[in-house]
Amino acid sequence: MIKEDKKPVDVTEKELSYTVKVWQTVAIVALLVIGILIARVAFNVLLMALAGSLIAVYFHGLGDFIQKRTKLNRKYSMIISVAGTIIITCVLLWFIGAKIQKQVAELSNTLPHTITTAKAKLAETPAGQKVLEYSSGDNSKKLMDTAQAFFSTSFGVLGDMYIIMFLGIFFTASPSLYKDGILLLIPPKHKALGKHVINRISLSLKGWLKGMMLSMVLIFILITIALTIMGIPVAMVLGLITGILEIIPNIGPLIAMIPGVLLALTIGTGTGVIVALLYIISQTIVANIITPLIQKKMINLPPALTLISQLIMGTLSGALGIILAVPLLAIVIILVDELYVKKISKGTLESKLE
Repeated sequence: MIKEDKKPVDVTEKELSYTVKVWQTVAIVALLVIGILIARVAFNVLLMALAGSLIAVYFHGLGDFIQKRTKLNRKYSMIISVAGTIIITCVLLWFIGAKIQKQVAELSNTLPHTITTAKAKLAETPAGQKVLEYSSGDNSKKLMDTAQAFFSTSFGVLGDMYIIMFLGIFFTASPSLYKDGILLLIPPKHKALGKHVINRISLSLKGWLKGMMLSMVLIFILITIALTIMGIPVAMVLGLITGILEIIPNIGPLIAMIPGVLLALTIGTGTGVIVALLYIISQTIVANIITPLIQKKMINLPPALTLISQLIMGTLSGALGIILAVPLLAIVIILVDELYVKKISKGTLESKLE
């Protein structure tokens, strides 16, 4: 049997084949990087859409309450909901806006002196010296870098607020348009499940908003009154900061406590300790009163899972991610429960019956 000689492969063809493979690899990596960047930007846009949806949920939830209490039709209830919120906000700003502005200016002007005085007070005790050692040098730079990473957003704070405000207006004006648009993407045999999931998510978000608003108002009142009684300067601003940061569970209360304790340390170390205890006690009272209200309409979220989601969302999307981590986690858990857990449980039950 005669063996045929193999045709020698041209060296130029080998080089060309290798070059094509290299460029193919480069193209795949480039497309992957572009896809990740687009996904990150799209994720921030989705977060802003979620924030706009929460504004719409608030107005419609308040409209539902007004409609039930007054028996007015839906149109007039929504008008009262939106107009009433705007009027109440303007009235509050009119009466306390000037005082808050004055206290904010006072706080910003005295902040460097406050920090210097607080450091001097902390240096008088061994525990305070350890705190100063930890918060100085490289550790201080790391803390500042972490804070800047958490409180940065993709489009800027004002740009994000502008977009979220208009999204909230659009969602409030015609929610059925967007709800029906989502349902159009669902196959006909699953539309009933889709409506059920959307209604459950809406109910959960309404419960979260109700609980957050009640806790924010309550903590603002408690901190303002307590600090005023103790004679701490700019008590109203400190209470307002604490109330606003209440929207960030776990992390927000710790951040809100820092300026209050620093100002208290300028008076005395004992005063600083008492103010820190006041913050802790007030947060405990609010948690024990508000948490049951939240859990009536919202699923029970494990604290560790909530904190992990906040850290991840803060790294990915800054302040907006931290604020929306809890409602987003609730939505994900509801979707997993409805689309996976219940189906698995149903399949297991059917197999046992067979």
